[in-house]
Amino acid sequence: MTPPTILALVRHGESEWIAEGRFQGRGDPALSESGERQAAAVAARLAAPQRMPSLPLPDGPPLAIWHSPLRRAAQTAEAIHAARGDDAPLRPLDALTELAQGEWEGLTHDEVRARWPGELAAWRDDPVHNHAPGGESVPAALLRAREAHTTILGPDTVTPDEGAGRAPAEPVLGYGRAFEGRADPDWNIIVAHDGILRLLMLDLLGIGSEHFWSFPLALASVSVLDIGAGLVRLRAHNLDEHIAALDRP
Repeated sequence: MTPPTILALVRHGESEWIAEGRFQGRGDPALSESGERQAAAVAARLAAPQRMPSLPLPDGPPLAIWHSPLRRAAQTAEAIHAARGDDAPLRPLDALTELAQGEWEGLTHDEVRARWPGELAAWRDDPVHNHAPGGESVPAALLRAREAHTTILGPDTVTPDEGAGRAPAEPVLGYGRAFEGRADPDWNIIVAHDGILRLLMLDLLGIGSEHFWSFPLALASVSVLDIGAGLVRLRAHNLDEHIAALDRP
């Protein structure tokens, strides 16, 4: 069984292609100027997770900052690494690369809607059984997500059925200690992409891939999974107050 561990899941900041409304997949655009500001904002928040608005993360340094090798994720991870004072190693991991979008990559959403209206609608309606022409299927990407969390957490990663239906060891959140009375569990930061992070999260929580669209991830957002006592709990999801603050005068 995986020892008590916290995972901070971070989506990268805005890329140049997102700013232009293009499908990305395995395409490798850099962060846009706005994306660089977003990366700096999420980095500052992860550098001081106890500062309000706080994050349910330990005080000590993470074991590592794992990231997709694609530039938009790598640049975001590098910003977090620098903001934390280089207190954890950067670890690129191919299994965290985004789902390939085949013939759609680099095209605008309008171009894809015009050329593949049926395929796009099918992907939006049933992502498990449909994908971009020449792209990667959700079941194939799910295997990569499992490879990623096995690499990060070890071969004894908690399975979806472990602890199902059991009450956690701690009281209801808000009434007890933050981490089941344990002092500073190990934790890791994972910086990657919308699609692969959705699948990693769903798989660890034991939720089927048919719910792929039910867990949106905003740019440079933070989600937190707490793994311990045979349970995986979603402590926070899609937190992006630090990004909203960038638009304030």
